[in-house]
Amino acid sequence: MELRHRLIIDCDPGHDDAVALMLAFASPEFDILGITTTTGNVSVELTQKNARMLCEFAGRSDIAVYAGSERPLRRFSHYASVHGKSGLDGFPSFEPSLPAEQKPAVDFIIDTLLADEDGAITIACLGPLTNLAAVLLKAPEVGAKIRQIVLMGGARSTGGNVTPAATFNIHFDPEAAQVVFSSGRPVVAISLDACSRVLCGRKWLDVLRGSGRRIAMTMADLIAHYDAVRARKFGFTTDGASVNDPCVIAYLLDPTLFQARHVNVEIEVQSALTLGMTVVDFWGVTDRRPNATWVYEADGDRVLDVLTSRINRL
Repeated sequence: MELRHRLIIDCDPGHDDAVALMLAFASPEFDILGITTTTGNVSVELTQKNARMLCEFAGRSDIAVYAGSERPLRRFSHYASVHGKSGLDGFPSFEPSLPAEQKPAVDFIIDTLLADEDGAITIACLGPLTNLAAVLLKAPEVGAKIRQIVLMGGARSTGGNVTPAATFNIHFDPEAAQVVFSSGRPVVAISLDACSRVLCGRKWLDVLRGSGRRIAMTMADLIAHYDAVRARKFGFTTDGASVNDPCVIAYLLDPTLFQARHVNVEIEVQSALTLGMTVVDFWGVTDRRPNATWVYEADGDRVLDVLTSRINRL
């Protein structure tokens, strides 16, 4: 099968990051050039360890992991409590033998982009956008090398999940998000609006567990733990909560799983009340130039079918 995506995955594992990584590992459509991690759900010391652990757990020690930004561009870190102290509470933790690379994540991304042809590499961002923004600020010439940036973050209709106005990945480092959305490169934003349609309820978890496969069963237990924590925090009454980061990988596999519109998206960086809000000109009521493909809807059942069939391959 011809590889459709030469891919760098930037993440902050994170329970849903773990599922996203498993989906990417199970998909031969991707040539994964490296994994970079940033501070986000937990500190970068833990996110890089978690990424190495997940690679080793999945038998993908061939993929190098690079630690990145320790804090947002201009602000202080505030971690996501739903992932627990380790970032992967509920996962059978171990000390990975896969080492962290010595090269900083930002330098790895720059060097990898410069060594390739223009428009060849996709960057999948599952966490805050600090690493990518640092790349674009340090070496703006590498922007032309990026095929597209597909990120998970932002909301229009659902509201935020860390403040009423903002989602975690954008609110954590709004200045970084502003850099990325204004970069002039093709940006695809998988919004919380779309992710909220992908509910990993008991029926789906039972299908994963029923496979009898080690990785699928572990992912089911991990998501069940994550959902229980979020149910207590947010008061969910539905059967299951949304699984967000895997939607980035699912979009790259099959954009027809989603509905999107090319719009202008601006990032609020001034008001304390709406800091990190994605201001989406969905109806084109301003003269601001469209700068992103805003993914606002998902076929939840089809996305879960992709997750199930792929993860069961591992």
